[in-house]
Amino acid sequence: MTATSGVAGSSPLPKWQLALVVGAPVALGLGYMYYKNKNNSGSDRTSKSERDKFRSGATSSKENGAPADKQISIDGDCPPKVPSPAAEPETPLQKAQKHKNEGNVQFKMGKYDEAILRYNKAIDICPNENKEDLATFYQNRAAAYEQLKKYSAVKADCTKALELNPRYAKALLRRARALEKIGDLEAALEDVTAACIHEGFSNQTSLAMADNVLGKLGKQHAQENLANKKLIMPSKHFIKTYIISFPNDPVFTRLQHPEDIPKFFKKPLQALKDEEYDDIIPLCTEVIKSSEFNMLPSSKMEVLLLRATFHLLLGEHDAAIQDFETILNSEETSQDVKVNALIKRATLHMQLDNPNMTFKDFELAINMNPNYGDIYHHRGQVNLLMNRIDEAKSDYEKAIHYNPNFGVAYVQKCYTDYRFAIFNRDVELVEEAMKDFEKAFTKFPDRSDCYMLYAQIMAETQQNDKADTYFAKAIEKDPENAIVYVHRGLLQLQWNGNIDKAVDYFHKALETDEKCEQAYESLGSIEVQRGNMEEAIRLFDKAVELSRTSMELAHLYGLRDAAKTQLNLRNRLGMDVIRTSSRFISNPMS
Repeated sequence: MTATSGVAGSSPLPKWQLALVVGAPVALGLGYMYYKNKNNSGSDRTSKSERDKFRSGATSSKENGAPADKQISIDGDCPPKVPSPAAEPETPLQKAQKHKNEGNVQFKMGKYDEAILRYNKAIDICPNENKEDLATFYQNRAAAYEQLKKYSAVKADCTKALELNPRYAKALLRRARALEKIGDLEAALEDVTAACIHEGFSNQTSLAMADNVLGKLGKQHAQENLANKKLIMPSKHFIKTYIISFPNDPVFTRLQHPEDIPKFFKKPLQALKDEEYDDIIPLCTEVIKSSEFNMLPSSKMEVLLLRATFHLLLGEHDAAIQDFETILNSEETSQDVKVNALIKRATLHMQLDNPNMTFKDFELAINMNPNYGDIYHHRGQVNLLMNRIDEAKSDYEKAIHYNPNFGVAYVQKCYTDYRFAIFNRDVELVEEAMKDFEKAFTKFPDRSDCYMLYAQIMAETQQNDKADTYFAKAIEKDPENAIVYVHRGLLQLQWNGNIDKAVDYFHKALETDEKCEQAYESLGSIEVQRGNMEEAIRLFDKAVELSRTSMELAHLYGLRDAAKTQLNLRNRLGMDVIRTSSRFISNPMS
């Protein structure tokens, strides 16, 4: 049975943070898959219940299971007055209300065309000075048009209702749904956000709808971006961390025995050794396209493997898959090269949000060589990031069994054992996992990730002083690791809400690695909370430039679109209102 996190009394490490800590190939994209599934530990200035208003709760569409009467609600009937013999004649407003009530009856019976006719009469009769009543009639007619899927008419009637009553939340939501249906997601997001503001962020259906529209818009912008994106190679530190995560890689390990490197492979491997990573794809391509390539020995497939690896790192997914398939379909390819290609293709499938293909490739690799420790190490990372704790624990045990001196896997096994113990509420297992961490400090004294994961556990258990100490030790062991500074900055926010200190750490991360996407994102999120939307958008744009997968882009565009919407609404509704709303939209410090 698969264990999942989220046990009462525990604070599981947020998935995006865990991906940053493990520093493995899945961190290229998987870390953002569950970004919103954050822990609720710490002293965040915004309560969890408030943040949840914007992110979870009721659904907003009929398809998602919302009751029909909630979905198609119209504004209520006015009970008819029983006239006395001496009663005065009905006023135009009373006649209009009567037609509206008749329309409501037809609406509830599902006779939408008849309802529209009654609402038409109400609109025609209602005096122009009765703006709120007239707005209601337009909104009710829009509700009938919505049931007939006449979304242009819905939009027109809601617009008229809002001209008459600008704070009419129901009309804003109905127009937002119509705009969503016709594909105008930016306008839909603006409408639903305005409705949330007017409702004081108390309507769960509205908040769920805002989150849904924001997600769709983020994916749309991500797809548009990928079509023309200029890809940027990750930082040198990131790539070195990636290389370390493959201790049995048939190409990377060649650098340990330079005397055995074939002549045709010397230039690409020299670039790898010299950390000239941007040169590797062109150098490999030069070998592959040479006239003598087909005449080279079977080790030539390692050139394809190296090129595929850097296509993967760069984010050129189609090119990477093509090279992997060439490797796997060739009878010349050695078993070790095929297994390595399957592991890397598995992580690529995960970046592309295709877990079925991911686990299929891992199984193919195990069938080829069940004793190959790297398979279990990387599958363990995927399982851990997907909250499959039992499976992750089993994988790391196998990874250590076949690779007992592999520090990365050993440290991650310690962390997985801790997560397993927390899930099962087993105090003895927790103590055992913490003792294993202490052994790791002795066995692998130079592994900064050991100190970083231990610090994260300290933060989860509210031992913030100790957490900060171990983050400092992680920095001491690996001062080039920008991600540690990001984590230490996030700790300041959790610990005592010290935004200035957190910002200092985020800037330190960028001084260490100007390609640290997470630092830009964290700074941008802080600027949202400060109400500096223009600066937030600029920072999110920097993060977008550095992202390589559709999941990362969708997440970042979600943040950017939320900030942009707030900026647009600020001009219409005022800064004080927007500052209130900024707590609920894509808050990274929850």
